[in-house]
Amino acid sequence: MLAIIIAVVVVAILAIWAVVQYNRLVSLRNTVDESFGQIDTQLQRRFDLIPNLVKTVKEYAKHESSVFAEITEARAAASQAMASHSGEGLARADKLLNDATMRINAVAEAYPDLKASSNFGQLQEELASTENKVAFSRQAYNDSVNDYNTKREQFPSSIIAGIFKFSKRDMFVVEDESVRKAPKVDFS
Repeated sequence: MLAIIIAVVVVAILAIWAVVQYNRLVSLRNTVDESFGQIDTQLQRRFDLIPNLVKTVKEYAKHESSVFAEITEARAAASQAMASHSGEGLARADKLLNDATMRINAVAEAYPDLKASSNFGQLQEELASTENKVAFSRQAYNDSVNDYNTKREQFPSSIIAGIFKFSKRDMFVVEDESVRKAPKVDFS
Protein backbone atom coordinates (compact mmCIF):
# COMPACT_ATOMS: atom_id res chain seq x y z
CA MET A 1 0.00 0.00 0.00
CA LEU A 2 2.83 2.43 0.88
CA ALA A 3 4.52 1.70 -2.44
CA ILE A 4 1.33 2.63 -4.32
CA ILE A 5 1.06 5.94 -2.44
CA ILE A 6 4.71 6.75 -3.16
CA ALA A 7 4.24 5.86 -6.85
CA VAL A 8 1.13 8.08 -7.07
CA VAL A 9 2.99 10.98 -5.40
CA VAL A 10 5.97 10.59 -7.75
CA VAL A 11 3.68 10.45 -10.80
CA ALA A 12 1.77 13.52 -9.54
CA ILE A 13 5.02 15.45 -9.00
CA LEU A 14 6.25 14.50 -12.48
CA ALA A 15 2.90 15.52 -14.00
CA ILE A 16 2.96 18.88 -12.22
CA TRP A 17 6.57 19.43 -13.29
CA ALA A 18 5.71 18.59 -16.92
CA VAL A 19 2.74 20.99 -16.91
CA VAL A 20 4.87 23.81 -15.45
CA GLN A 21 7.61 23.25 -18.04
CA TYR A 22 5.11 23.06 -20.89
CA ASN A 23 3.34 26.24 -19.77
CA ARG A 24 6.66 28.09 -19.47
CA LEU A 25 7.66 27.07 -23.00
CA VAL A 26 4.24 28.13 -24.34
CA SER A 27 4.60 31.48 -22.58
CA LEU A 28 8.06 32.06 -24.05
CA ARG A 29 6.92 31.00 -27.52
CA ASN A 30 4.01 33.43 -27.31
CA THR A 31 6.39 36.21 -26.23
CA VAL A 32 8.50 35.51 -29.33
CA ASP A 33 5.39 35.70 -31.52
CA GLU A 34 4.28 38.92 -29.85
CA SER A 35 7.75 40.43 -30.28
CA PHE A 36 7.72 39.51 -33.95
CA GLY A 37 4.34 41.21 -34.20
CA GLN A 38 5.85 44.38 -32.74
CA ILE A 39 8.51 44.42 -35.47
CA ASP A 40 5.73 43.93 -37.98
CA THR A 41 3.76 46.83 -36.44
CA GLN A 42 6.70 49.23 -36.53
CA LEU A 43 7.61 48.25 -40.10
CA GLN A 44 3.97 48.85 -41.06
CA ARG A 45 4.15 52.30 -39.42
CA ARG A 46 7.28 53.11 -41.41
CA PHE A 47 5.66 51.64 -44.51
CA ASP A 48 2.69 53.98 -44.02
CA LEU A 49 4.85 57.06 -43.35
CA ILE A 50 7.00 56.72 -46.45
CA PRO A 51 4.26 57.68 -48.98
CA ASN A 52 3.70 60.96 -47.11
CA LEU A 53 7.41 61.65 -47.15
CA VAL A 54 7.59 60.74 -50.83
CA LYS A 55 4.67 63.02 -51.68
CA THR A 56 6.36 65.94 -49.95
CA VAL A 57 9.70 65.24 -51.62
CA LYS A 58 8.06 64.77 -55.04
CA GLU A 59 6.75 68.31 -54.95
CA TYR A 60 10.32 69.59 -54.71
CA ALA A 61 12.12 67.03 -56.85
CA LYS A 62 9.93 65.97 -59.73
CA HIS A 63 12.88 64.74 -61.81
CA GLU A 64 14.18 62.30 -59.16
CA SER A 65 11.95 59.47 -60.45
CA SER A 66 14.49 56.70 -59.73
CA VAL A 67 14.19 57.38 -56.00
CA PHE A 68 10.43 57.01 -56.16
CA ALA A 69 10.64 53.81 -58.20
CA GLU A 70 13.02 52.36 -55.60
CA ILE A 71 10.64 53.33 -52.81
CA THR A 72 7.70 51.73 -54.61
CA GLU A 73 9.69 48.49 -54.97
CA ALA A 74 10.73 48.59 -51.31
CA ARG A 75 7.15 49.12 -50.15
CA ALA A 76 5.94 46.23 -52.32
CA ALA A 77 8.62 43.92 -50.87
CA ALA A 78 7.77 45.04 -47.34
CA SER A 79 4.07 44.46 -47.92
CA GLN A 80 4.72 40.96 -49.21
CA ALA A 81 7.06 40.13 -46.30
CA MET A 82 4.58 41.42 -43.72
CA ALA A 83 1.81 39.34 -45.27
CA SER A 84 3.93 36.17 -45.20
CA HIS A 85 5.24 36.75 -41.63
CA SER A 86 8.68 35.65 -42.76
CA GLY A 87 11.51 36.77 -40.50
CA GLU A 88 14.02 36.51 -43.35
CA GLY A 89 11.68 38.37 -45.70
CA LEU A 90 11.12 41.09 -43.12
CA ALA A 91 14.86 41.52 -42.70
CA ARG A 92 15.28 41.97 -46.48
CA ALA A 93 12.29 44.32 -46.69
CA ASP A 94 13.61 46.27 -43.72
CA LYS A 95 16.91 46.78 -45.56
CA LEU A 96 15.15 47.89 -48.75
CA LEU A 97 12.98 50.37 -46.82
CA ASN A 98 16.01 51.64 -44.93
CA ASP A 99 17.93 52.16 -48.19
CA ALA A 100 14.95 53.96 -49.72
CA THR A 101 14.66 56.23 -46.70
CA MET A 102 18.34 57.10 -46.99
CA ARG A 103 17.81 58.00 -50.66
CA ILE A 104 14.90 60.28 -49.71
CA ASN A 105 17.16 62.01 -47.22
CA ALA A 106 19.84 62.39 -49.91
CA VAL A 107 17.31 64.05 -52.21
CA ALA A 108 16.28 66.31 -49.32
CA GLU A 109 19.91 67.38 -48.86
CA ALA A 110 19.95 68.49 -52.50
CA TYR A 111 16.91 70.74 -51.98
CA PRO A 112 17.40 73.22 -49.11
CA ASP A 113 13.83 74.51 -49.47
CA LEU A 114 12.56 70.99 -48.85
CA LYS A 115 14.63 70.67 -45.68
CA ALA A 116 13.13 73.96 -44.47
CA SER A 117 9.57 72.71 -45.03
CA SER A 118 7.84 72.14 -41.70
CA ASN A 119 5.77 69.31 -43.19
CA PHE A 120 8.92 67.50 -44.36
CA GLY A 121 10.61 68.14 -41.01
CA GLN A 122 7.67 66.69 -39.13
CA LEU A 123 7.60 63.61 -41.35
CA GLN A 124 11.36 63.13 -40.93
CA GLU A 125 10.95 63.39 -37.16
CA GLU A 126 8.18 60.77 -37.19
CA LEU A 127 10.28 58.52 -39.40
CA ALA A 128 13.27 58.87 -37.05
CA SER A 129 11.03 58.00 -34.11
CA THR A 130 9.73 54.98 -36.00
CA GLU A 131 13.29 53.87 -36.81
CA ASN A 132 14.04 53.93 -33.08
CA LYS A 133 10.92 51.86 -32.42
CA VAL A 134 11.93 49.37 -35.14
CA ALA A 135 15.38 49.01 -33.56
CA PHE A 136 13.85 48.53 -30.10
CA SER A 137 11.37 45.98 -31.47
CA ARG A 138 14.19 44.02 -33.13
CA GLN A 139 16.11 43.95 -29.86
CA ALA A 140 13.05 42.87 -27.88
CA TYR A 141 12.37 40.13 -30.43
CA ASN A 142 15.94 38.84 -30.28
CA ASP A 143 15.84 38.90 -26.47
CA SER A 144 12.63 36.87 -26.42
CA VAL A 145 14.00 34.42 -29.02
CA ASN A 146 17.11 33.98 -26.88
CA ASP A 147 15.04 33.30 -23.74
CA TYR A 148 12.80 30.85 -25.58
CA ASN A 149 15.65 28.97 -27.30
CA THR A 150 17.63 28.78 -24.06
CA LYS A 151 14.68 27.36 -22.11
CA ARG A 152 13.91 24.98 -24.99
CA GLU A 153 17.46 23.61 -24.96
CA GLN A 154 18.06 23.44 -21.21
CA PHE A 155 17.65 20.18 -19.38
CA PRO A 156 15.12 19.09 -18.16
CA SER A 157 12.72 21.37 -20.08
CA SER A 158 14.33 20.08 -23.30
CA ILE A 159 12.49 16.82 -22.66
CA ILE A 160 9.11 18.56 -22.76
CA ALA A 161 10.22 20.71 -25.72
CA GLY A 162 11.14 17.57 -27.65
CA ILE A 163 7.94 15.72 -26.80
CA PHE A 164 5.72 18.65 -27.80
CA LYS A 165 7.90 19.71 -30.74
CA PHE A 166 8.77 23.24 -29.65
CA SER A 167 10.90 24.30 -32.61
CA LYS A 168 13.91 26.58 -32.55
CA ARG A 169 13.30 30.21 -33.51
CA ASP A 170 15.73 32.35 -35.52
CA MET A 171 17.08 35.71 -34.47
CA PHE A 172 16.42 38.82 -36.54
CA VAL A 173 19.80 39.41 -38.17
CA VAL A 174 21.20 41.83 -40.70
CA GLU A 175 22.20 39.93 -43.82
CA ASP A 176 24.09 42.77 -45.51
CA GLU A 177 27.65 42.72 -44.15
CA SER A 178 28.26 46.34 -45.19
CA VAL A 179 25.69 47.48 -42.61
CA ARG A 180 27.81 45.93 -39.85
CA LYS A 181 30.82 48.10 -40.68
CA ALA A 182 31.29 51.50 -39.10
CA PRO A 183 30.54 54.29 -41.58
CA LYS A 184 33.39 56.51 -42.70
CA VAL A 185 32.89 60.17 -41.90
CA ASP A 186 34.88 62.76 -43.82
CA PHE A 187 34.55 66.43 -42.87
CA SER A 188 37.16 67.68 -45.34
